[in-house]
Order: sequence, then structure tokens, then C-alpha cells
Amino acid sequence: MNDREDPKKFYHISAVAQMYDIHPQTLRLYEREGLLKPSRSDGNTRLYSEDDLKQLEFILSLTRELGVNLAGVEVVINMKQRMNQIEAEVNEFLEYIRKEFFEGHEEEFEQRRQALIRITPGKIVKFEIIEKKKDEK
Repeated sequence: MNDREDPKKFYHISAVAQMYDIHPQTLRLYEREGLLKPSRSDGNTRLYSEDDLKQLEFILSLTRELGVNLAGVEVVINMKQRMNQIEAEVNEFLEYIRKEFFEGHEEEFEQRRQALIRITPGKIVKFEIIEKKKDEK
């Protein structure tokens, strides 16, 4: 699909305010505080995307349902972004491990997975038996 077949939906501030039963000044405040970042048209009109609306719903759930103030909302949003970043880094690391450790050994791991009794390969330890001579007692 190209952009003409699937245009992104954008909403003006008045439509968003009406949809969520909030004053347009509240939306402007959220933008000033850095909690929302709507895009702008050529005429500098605020345009809210679906992602902006999801962010707004998150903000409203924190403020309306949990009673979190705007400073707390900012902290929660920052923590959420950091957690998403960490999750992406962990997934990237796990993908690296999968490639480095498992790639090329699929058959071996599949055999172990299907085995009736799973035994981890043990290490061979070499040791010498030292016999004491009779006269050393």
C-alpha cells in the first residue's frame, strides 16, 4: 500500500478536546509540559495522530483514574520510555546470543529437545591414581 491508499488520520485540537471531554487549553498545557507532541500543519495548526491519542489516553488514565499530577505523569512517561528502550536492548542482545550460540547447531539442539532423557554433556576429567609404595607408609 502506498500513502494515498492508507492515509494517516489526524485530528484537530477541537475534535480531540470534544472526543475526550477536555478543554483545548488542557491539551495545550500537556504540550507545553512536553507530555504530548502533536505535529503541525503548514499553517501551524496542531494535528493529533493516533499515537498522540494513545498517549493522551494514557495521560488521562493517570490523572483521572489514579490522581497523578503532571509532574508524576512526566516521571511515569519517562520510566515507560526507558523500560521500552531496555526491553529493545535486551531483545537485541538475546537475538545476538541466539545467532552466535545456536546458529549452525539446530540439529544438535533438536535431538536433545526430543530425547527421552535429557542429559547435559559432562566434562571429562582426567585424574591419576597415585599409589603409595609400601616402604613410604
